[in-house]
Amino acid sequence: MYLHRSIENILEKAIAQTKVVLVTGARQTGKTTVIQNTFPDYNYITLDDENMLVLAKTDPSLFFKDQEYPLIIDEVQYAEELFRTIKLIVDRNQGKGQMILTGSQTHKLMEAASSMLVGRMSILEMSSLSLREIFKVNYDKPFIPTDVYIKDRKKYLTKYDDLWKRIHRGSMPELLDEERDWEWFYRDYIRTYLERDIHKIINLKDELKFRSFLISLAARSGQIIVYEDIASDVGVDIKTVQNWLSIVETSGIVKLIHTYKNNVIKRMIKSPKLYFMDTGLMCYLAGWKTYEQAKNGAMSGNIFETFVVSEIIKSYYNAGKEIKDTLFYYRDKDKKEIDLLILEDGIIHPIEIKSSASVRKDMVKNFSVLENNKEISVGRGAVICLNENIVPITENVDALPIEYI
Repeated sequence: MYLHRSIENILEKAIAQTKVVLVTGARQTGKTTVIQNTFPDYNYITLDDENMLVLAKTDPSLFFKDQEYPLIIDEVQYAEELFRTIKLIVDRNQGKGQMILTGSQTHKLMEAASSMLVGRMSILEMSSLSLREIFKVNYDKPFIPTDVYIKDRKKYLTKYDDLWKRIHRGSMPELLDEERDWEWFYRDYIRTYLERDIHKIINLKDELKFRSFLISLAARSGQIIVYEDIASDVGVDIKTVQNWLSIVETSGIVKLIHTYKNNVIKRMIKSPKLYFMDTGLMCYLAGWKTYEQAKNGAMSGNIFETFVVSEIIKSYYNAGKEIKDTLFYYRDKDKKEIDLLILEDGIIHPIEIKSSASVRKDMVKNFSVLENNKEISVGRGAVICLNENIVPITENVDALPIEYI
């Protein structure tokens, strides 16, 4: 049974405005399923078909001969050779929505697509399922803790039951089937990712080291990256860590949140924070085999923070918005840290994330570092936690249940 996805409306909007739409995102997030269900009249080709792939790479003109339009091309990252011909095809007429492309590995794809199809293409990123989608919450605004958002979001509140089970199981659509074995799914997922994506991008001489690299990242989700520590764990140099991290990020496995900086704030830590986009994959790699272990273990706080940040990111992607100039974190050289900053219309909204139901005023003590900078406009802040109700912490900060994301 098909589960409707929040991004459907954004896809339809993009199709109506541009000639080509590129949908990117990690493997198994449901890109092909949502596109085929939303646009059933489109002809469909996949480059997972070896015969079509060889033709696409060796003779792009012949690949498109006799094709019916509009057209979906799945896994287009395997044949960047197609983009020049796609440009020629879509320039023959002014029709919108001529092609939909999907790609699960954007390391080189974005550069090739952007250079060839500038002004002709919309790019959307699709994530795995959000809690809104799983619980069929019909609300599509990106999260921001303003009075207007909270009042609006309250109309659609649904209790998120069995939360830690869902955090541990992950948000891949296939895992909605409770009969699907969790460990087998992620074991096969890693194998596929290594064999079909990584080996096509880099000359991976030691697959075990790359697996160790993924495990090292999982153990650091929700933390500031220290490249030297990861390099020491894996047994590679820092340059290799940075290269591999770039690949893992552009394939949608993790996201990096960078520090907020401007002319006023000059004492910032420069390294980004790392977050897995799927906490099921994070738990699998880190060795947390049950939800009880994840909930009660040493990494429970980082797992919960990772889950909350990924849900916030999904709310932006599903609204068709970028996060690069919107989501940040704060940590200065005095070790004062704020988990997340949301920048909207020149106003900063500070966010703390706590895996408990109890809230205290000292949880937001570091918010004052923003208020002390007179050139920064600070809006309402929040502590996202497991409380069941909104609880005021200060005049301008509330504790928000996770259901408000």
